[in-house]
Amino acid sequence: MESNLLLAIFVLLAATVLLVPLAKWAGLGTILGYLVAGILIGPYGLQLVSDSEVVRSVAEFGVVMMLFLIGLEVDADELWRMRHQVIGLGLSQMVATSVVLAVVFNLVGFAWPAAVVVGLALAMSSTAIAMQSVAQRNITKTDTGRGSLAVLLVQDVSVIPILAAIPLLAGMSGTPVEALGEEVLEAVDNPFDWWVALGLVGAFLLALAGSRFVIRPFLMPWIARAKVPEAFTAFALALVIGAALAAESFHLSPALGAFLGGVLLADSEYRHELESNLEPFKGLLLGLFFISVGMSIAFSVVIENPLMVIALVIALTGIKMAVLFGLASFFRMHIAERLLLAVLLSQAGEFAFVVLQFARTAGNLSGPEVELLTVVVALSMAMTPFLLFLYDRLWAPRLHSASTPAAKPPGPKDIDGRGKVMVLGYGRFGQIVT
Repeated sequence: MESNLLLAIFVLLAATVLLVPLAKWAGLGTILGYLVAGILIGPYGLQLVSDSEVVRSVAEFGVVMMLFLIGLEVDADELWRMRHQVIGLGLSQMVATSVVLAVVFNLVGFAWPAAVVVGLALAMSSTAIAMQSVAQRNITKTDTGRGSLAVLLVQDVSVIPILAAIPLLAGMSGTPVEALGEEVLEAVDNPFDWWVALGLVGAFLLALAGSRFVIRPFLMPWIARAKVPEAFTAFALALVIGAALAAESFHLSPALGAFLGGVLLADSEYRHELESNLEPFKGLLLGLFFISVGMSIAFSVVIENPLMVIALVIALTGIKMAVLFGLASFFRMHIAERLLLAVLLSQAGEFAFVVLQFARTAGNLSGPEVELLTVVVALSMAMTPFLLFLYDRLWAPRLHSASTPAAKPPGPKDIDGRGKVMVLGYGRFGQIVT
């Protein structure tokens, strides 16, 4: 199958067309449909497509596009207003969840250095699943949407110190220096390069100046005046890829770079044009990412250790939900929004795959341990649509009804339909309202 690229693409698209609408019709959400499609056609299903890593490497660009589009909706002022949530909610979640998970995995039988690595890896949540669910529910501007974004931003930034700490933890676990790879040895020699931080600040200032004085006043209007739709689409894709490459050059998350690129263009008059051009690519590539997650679930590991896998998935999901629910209580969020935030971020994230593989290379974790944890990560992602389904059908109605006053104050008895209305602003939207 891998030798025939067209056939592999056809299988992926056909599975999407057949299973995703079915899952949507059943009320389970589109994400579960993609996961089921990946399980069905993957190496542990019908084996129609077996190289999930290639599919995931392509599909991760969908996550990058999604963060760019989210950045277009969040301007710099709003990002500054979120600083308390970023520090208070995001940083506290990362630290508290990592500590609790490290203790749990040490009790399970992992050595302390390995348990710390696992705790850090699994403390991160899935940007793709959480923000896709937020966008589908149209709650980006709510406390839940902002809280999810704040936590995910901290987690994306945390990838750098986590990868730098893995070789140091490998040395603490007694791994011989000769067994470490070249990349790991380089990280041990110089785990924190301060020039990277200075270069990152300089790159951000350069990007800010470029967007303010070059891209928005000259380049974007010039391309728009040409009235060539494919040119503007190519420009939008180039912006996303350029922002991702710039972040990757500083060993940052490409998704974080794309998000900052979107923030810099949030107040541009061409923002909606960028969104309309990138939305179809984002949806399809995100679907491929979820399919790749379904393909990566190794059911042979589940069959060999069913109780261990189930226990770890339940423990991981329960711990993350408890920590998030508790932290959200300090921000005085509505109880329904607290629970929704906890459900949205209850799974392990896509960066866990990267961290676990790097830990395997460094000698922190063995091959069977990484295989087990990879299955736990994938199954925790697959659980999120079910938890959202339970939230919508069982928990949310009770929580909202419990917090609603028994008697609402009466409204006006008579409404005069001859009142006057003042419309401030007579642009396109004002004309439509009028």
